[in-house]
Amino acid sequence: MVVTGALALVGGGEWRDGCTFDAGLLAESGGGPVVVLTTAAAYENPGRLLARATEWFAGLGAEVVDGGVLTRGDGFDDAAIARVAGARFVYLAGGSPMHLRSVLKDSPLFTALLDAWRDGAVLAGSGAGADVCCDPMVDPRGGAFTLGLGLLQGVAVIPAHDTWSEDAAHRTLKMSPPELVLAVMDVESRFDRFAVSSAGAVGLMQVMPFWPTQLGMTNDQLVRIPENVRMGTTILGYYLRKERGNYQRALQRYNGSLGRPNYSDLVIDRLVSRWRYDH
Repeated sequence: MVVTGALALVGGGEWRDGCTFDAGLLAESGGGPVVVLTTAAAYENPGRLLARATEWFAGLGAEVVDGGVLTRGDGFDDAAIARVAGARFVYLAGGSPMHLRSVLKDSPLFTALLDAWRDGAVLAGSGAGADVCCDPMVDPRGGAFTLGLGLLQGVAVIPAHDTWSEDAAHRTLKMSPPELVLAVMDVESRFDRFAVSSAGAVGLMQVMPFWPTQLGMTNDQLVRIPENVRMGTTILGYYLRKERGNYQRALQRYNGSLGRPNYSDLVIDRLVSRWRYDH
């Protein structure tokens, strides 16, 4: 896929002091207007959110156009589709990522959005808007990862990650069975927290350096045992979910060797011989 438009993923709190990057995005788009989709806030006073966007971009010298997409049916509305198709700057506001995904997924409007972005339009998403652009995306109902719309593969945005509850984090970690995690550590690093592979993977679970920022963490945490395990189990848990519990394929994805069983066979063998595997 060739992408020519800018893509901005914002953690949350859109259109407030500190969002200085919006001026740059506006310039990148040619100056607006900005088509704002308040879809994710359909049940949370979307009009108030639209008013804030209108005031914010007016201060930057740009007009805001209401995308008019709140329900699944709106994703099939010709007028709404035309607004998005002709836009040079589309902004997905925050709210419920699950509602936003249900409205956009497999809709003509989402196809128009993708086409506009690939043709050079700027696309920005904040909170839920950023969350759904990725695959995996975070399910706010429990903190686990689920399938997103997939503009970016293998990348996740945790909206307002600094407020992410320990319970939500725990639910995500539970997706990776502890015995399997031990076997992965055994094979990947031999339990050396400072291990670095030839490809640059770091720590107990050999997490690649591009992952921390995608998981709302930092690279200096790669050598810290709790944080490295949290990152590794989050990634592995997502692949287990994606492969519906198939250990072989999930492990191959984790290792970047899908379709080649050498690594997954080694981990499973270690699981059976050392970590009381009974699955």
